Amino acid sequence: MPELPEVETTRAGIAACVVGREVTGVVVRTMRLRLPVPMTLTTELPGQVVETVERRAKYLLLRAGAGTVILHLGMSGSLRLLTESVPPGPHDHLDITFRDGSVLRLNDPRRFGLALWVYGDPLDHPLLRKLGPEPLEKEFDGDYLYQRSRGRVVAIKTFLMDQRIVVGVGNIYAAESLFLAGIHPILPAGTVSQPRYVRLVSAVREILAAAIAQGGTTLRDFHDVAGRPGYFQRALCVYGRAGAPCPRCGRAILSERQGQRSTFYCAHCQR
Repeated sequence: MPELPEVETTRAGIAACVVGREVTGVVVRTMRLRLPVPMTLTTELPGQVVETVERRAKYLLLRAGAGTVILHLGMSGSLRLLTESVPPGPHDHLDITFRDGSVLRLNDPRRFGLALWVYGDPLDHPLLRKLGPEPLEKEFDGDYLYQRSRGRVVAIKTFLMDQRIVVGVGNIYAAESLFLAGIHPILPAGTVSQPRYVRLVSAVREILAAAIAQGGTTLRDFHDVAGRPGYFQRALCVYGRAGAPCPRCGRAILSERQGQRSTFYCAHCQR
């Protein structure tokens, strides 16, 4: 699933190409994604100029004068900037066309993404209203995580991936952040000390910033708006490396199921 670095990479690529451009049409080939695509998207967006492209958690917000397009890439979706002459493929569900002939195309093989049109402040939408702070902003710090974790028996990795606690930190980046911070992913969140949470926040920021700088992580599906893969997978220390030597101590990286996801860690370096 695209996580914060992949969505931020997509946002930056889109913003550079569509801000200030007028939308001339919307083509919806599949009305039912994770949520039904509203007809208002096809009637209200054309004629509007995209004013900003923002990110909130893993959602993209294309703001225009009359409203906002909320986009989510789901499990395996991607957005591409193309020309109108490029024919759509079987999983190309939505096109937003612009006056200059360019097309913003949503490809989503599993159809877990979404495209919505909302009026007013999109941050008040039910999908966004109860989300936690952004991990790269000042509201996210060690004291905040420590206070939110008190009394929690859930594993710290699961706690870190809870979008109500902090947004955008999925399985890959949670595993890498916990490794960098030296924290075992199975520890109950409520047993982790405040100094260790300070270290974890620093690790999350470092990992996410590095991943954004390298265009995200491509393990299977993700490509940016120009079709390029991300390169952060080359820097992964534990995720997907079960049995490989730990880059710190040389012992084998372990893997086990945690909920419905695989967790990767070094039992020697993470306590």
